[in-house]
Amino acid sequence: MNRAKLRAWYQASRPPFFVATLVPLVLGAAIAGSAGGWSALRWGVVLLASFLVHLCTNLANDYFEYDSGADAGDAIGGSRVLQQRKITPREIRNALIILYAIAMVCGIWILWVSRVWWLAPIMIFSFFSSLFYTAPPFRYGYYGLGELFVGLNMGPIMVVGTAAALTGRFIPRAFWISIPVGLTVAMILYYQSLPDMDSDRAAGKRTLTVRLGKRSSLWGFRLLVGATLGAILVLVFQGLLHPAALLCLFTIYFPYKVDQMIRVTRDWKDLHDRGGRVRLFYLMNGLILILAV
Repeated sequence: MNRAKLRAWYQASRPPFFVATLVPLVLGAAIAGSAGGWSALRWGVVLLASFLVHLCTNLANDYFEYDSGADAGDAIGGSRVLQQRKITPREIRNALIILYAIAMVCGIWILWVSRVWWLAPIMIFSFFSSLFYTAPPFRYGYYGLGELFVGLNMGPIMVVGTAAALTGRFIPRAFWISIPVGLTVAMILYYQSLPDMDSDRAAGKRTLTVRLGKRSSLWGFRLLVGATLGAILVLVFQGLLHPAALLCLFTIYFPYKVDQMIRVTRDWKDLHDRGGRVRLFYLMNGLILILAV
């Protein structure tokens, strides 16, 4: 494989968004450690499986959006490797089969060593969520459900699942602490849909931002920010997090600057590739939660 092909696969994988997977996995491990359970090998396998599924989600989105024509023309969504002829649809399809298979083997191993059998339906749910975000016949991302499913999978499912895989039991605290994580991951996806509103509407994709419209979409962003910070405050006051988690209040600077940027941007297509502060808000609050645990 030459350098150009390697760069193309790097582009298709969209590494800047992998932080969305890393934070809940580290948080789940921290909660497991605080509960007296830790295994470097198990966590490594959980890490591998989760990153493979995240990568497959990105590749499947490219593949099925290209197949349906949703990312054609002036659309700016996805990695664009197919539109730019850097990778063929067949190569992505083959990669999906191989990577999903490896992730499945990892999942079976985790079930076997942890004996937490109730994780099996959760893993199946995560697989279908990954594949059918844009794949027919469900394409739930076309009906404004993307933020809900992403928030569930990369919040409660990843945090609770990681803690359970390491300790061999369900930890209620993991569920409650996972809520702000799920909200901020949903916010990343929500922001990414803003520059695609016109092309999504033209392609028949009724994403949450398309349903809300341009005027209300900004308030949707503000609601997710407020819900995230509010959830952390409740966790502190309920004694589920160390008071150090109140540092989250300082992170409001990042969404404030994003809010300001959205308001002054006339053509929202210009918001594409300018969501660094949204991911930084997520990362900073993720680190605060991990340290507070």
